[in-house]
Amino acid sequence: MSHKMIIKYWPNRQSINLNNALVDLFIETEKKLALKTNNKSQEYLYLDILNNITRTKLLQSTLNEFKELILDMIEVNLDPKVLIKLNKQIVTIFINRVSSNFFLKFQFNCEMSNNNNLKYNYNNLTDYLLIYLIFGSSHIENDIFLFETMYTPYNHVKVLLENFIIQVGNIIIQQLIYNLNNSLNINKFLKKQNICNKLYTSNRSIILFLNNLKWQDLIQSYIYDIKSFYNERQKVWIISSEGIISKYIYLSKGKKVQSLNQIKITFLFWLEFKDLLIPKAEKFFIQIAKYFLYCSINLFSNLILILIRIIVFYLSK
Repeated sequence: MSHKMIIKYWPNRQSINLNNALVDLFIETEKKLALKTNNKSQEYLYLDILNNITRTKLLQSTLNEFKELILDMIEVNLDPKVLIKLNKQIVTIFINRVSSNFFLKFQFNCEMSNNNNLKYNYNNLTDYLLIYLIFGSSHIENDIFLFETMYTPYNHVKVLLENFIIQVGNIIIQQLIYNLNNSLNINKFLKKQNICNKLYTSNRSIILFLNNLKWQDLIQSYIYDIKSFYNERQKVWIISSEGIISKYIYLSKGKKVQSLNQIKITFLFWLEFKDLLIPKAEKFFIQIAKYFLYCSINLFSNLILILIRIIVFYLSK
């Protein structure tokens, strides 16, 4: 049996096969969300501040709203190019809708602000996800991922969907925290609504949690994101059998250098320079170390021989 017969591929174009694949994908994701949504990665998520029940409900609500969005967009029958142009607005409206509906029972208005620190971490993965779900894989450019677009693995689209759901849930809670403004209000609201993770029930634990998130976001933005850019990788969040984890997938980013600021470009050049210089420097120092070790061993051996001769000379007397 050939390798291509084993792998399940995503449909290439709009058809009954694409509709069936959509149904299967949403059902599988629903089942995974019902199991475990606790954070099992080595990084912080804003979602961590919620207890397991509330976190799961938020992600399930996000998925249900997304299903409706996809159905609406299929009915509208947009051109793929028009869809990509409108995607940022669509995602912003979608996040606000999910947030409003979810927090309605708490009588709390939580919408995305224009604050620069709270922008949705938008990337082309969102474009590709919507195109896969609405139009099929044939509308994706070649050389974006490691495989040919005609042979897009089903699991690849599943990863993009899970990542999108988790990212949306995370930005909603980030916005909630921003709107509550300080740790005292956050603590009071979470406790009153009974949605708080037990690890963050005190004001001090919430302050520490928020500081860790800020520090992590800073490092991520100026170090890890650039390294990922340089290595043409993109971090994604997925739902494993143990809970939420992060992984990296290949994503061509050759066209995005112009979007980087001066600091990030400098760091990118440093990575290029490092990759060019360090292997040669390592080879040089390894060679020097070999010579030094060789000379040291010879010197040590000669010293031992001299010492033995001296001992033998005195013993012979």
